[in-house]
Amino acid sequence: MTAACTLGLDLGTSSAKAVVVDTGGEVLAQASAGYTVTSTVAGYAESEPAHWWNAVTACAREAVHAAGRAAGARPSAIGLSGQMHGLVMTAPDGEALRPALLWADSRATGSLRAYRLLGTRALARLANPLAPGMTGPLLMWIAGNEPRTYVEARWALQPKDWLRARLTGEVRAEPSDASATLLYDVMGDRWDLEVVAALGLETSLLAPLLPSAGAPAGHLVAKAAAELGLHAGIAVAAGAADTAAAALGSGISQGDIQLTVGTGAQVIRPLVAPVSRADAGVNLYRSATPDGWYQMGATISAGLSLNWVREVMNATWEELYASADQSGQAYDPIFVPHLSGERTPYSDPALRGSWTALSLADDRTSLLRCALEGTAFAIRDALDALLADERPSRLRLAGGGTLAAGWRQLLADVLGVPLYAVDVPAASGRGAALLGAHAAGLLSFDDIQGPLAPPAHLVAEPDPTMAAFHAERHAKFRRIVSALGGCSTEGAA
Repeated sequence: MTAACTLGLDLGTSSAKAVVVDTGGEVLAQASAGYTVTSTVAGYAESEPAHWWNAVTACAREAVHAAGRAAGARPSAIGLSGQMHGLVMTAPDGEALRPALLWADSRATGSLRAYRLLGTRALARLANPLAPGMTGPLLMWIAGNEPRTYVEARWALQPKDWLRARLTGEVRAEPSDASATLLYDVMGDRWDLEVVAALGLETSLLAPLLPSAGAPAGHLVAKAAAELGLHAGIAVAAGAADTAAAALGSGISQGDIQLTVGTGAQVIRPLVAPVSRADAGVNLYRSATPDGWYQMGATISAGLSLNWVREVMNATWEELYASADQSGQAYDPIFVPHLSGERTPYSDPALRGSWTALSLADDRTSLLRCALEGTAFAIRDALDALLADERPSRLRLAGGGTLAAGWRQLLADVLGVPLYAVDVPAASGRGAALLGAHAAGLLSFDDIQGPLAPPAHLVAEPDPTMAAFHAERHAKFRRIVSALGGCSTEGAA
């Protein structure tokens, strides 16, 4: 008998993942395929959507084949997850007119001036700090700098929504991604057409909204089915932004605080009603659940900066993480990881990074270790902004960027909080697959958020001595970041 299962497709920043999940919530198979993020000009970050599609089809076929071989399972629905904030300009047939602009792109910093002129009521509806890598500023940049592309475009889509259009032939958007565009009335839960018009943008570029929360968005067309190795006509869910999908896939519930580390890092907490703290650099978005919201502190400077360090130092990921096992010294240099500006709490795309207080005593290992520590400091800043004066009793840990034991311990010491890991492989892909199961009528949200929610277990507790050591160095880190804020005006709004 063939097992009932669904396929989750997660379109990440540097790779696509395919995850096959059965109706018991178990991951039966997963696969990934990478693609390149290009930066032809400092501050640019782009990807070719055609490369996304090649990666999606390759990893989907691999995962579907593995699930069939291992469990006799063949997906009966598809759910989607994808990187947030980006922009894909498409022709009427859905073909991309140019490379996609990504969340890490800072070219649209100048567009933030127009946002600041909108007035307090409009900004309150957007309910989020202004960031140049969000869809609205990026779309303004296209309008001002590539007018031919802007005029030829029929749709301005989020990366995941572009993928869904390729799968179904239907162009739609949904709230968990749309609420992160700076074109959305977050409090009213709809496109903010007044803001769009005030910015001089065409409202017709925005796709019609579907609900998040596993709403059916269409059915798999024959051409895409053949490339994925699936049957045509199966349901495709609206899906969710990757952070929202990961929260669902990792089983977060009210009262939890969760840290996810990947290319960027996010600390989130779910809410039952929207509460904006944009003045503190904290984001507010719709969740993947029917009526949910979440606040998020976000740092660009996680895996993105660590990968730069790794490449510059000619180190493997194993060497980088192993450096955390070495004891730090008070005189160690301080690494500031803000190579592409920073979001929470600074909301400053002009921030830049540094190694400060280098000496002849420093070697390759100490520089690698300090890069991890500085990244942890950036995460601490985002966590502090999210929680204000609160201190959680524990922090849930998810994402593939926090598997090394020494790195987990360093995070616990810097954050000053016990870490409880949620061992869910590919949480965003699992969440996407569960949304697909809901769209196909195989699971309810009571199932997904109840018995299928994975447990969390303690993996690291702060060492009091090391926590105090890192607290002193974190104070120095904050002083250095403040000083660096005046060192670069490149791209300043």
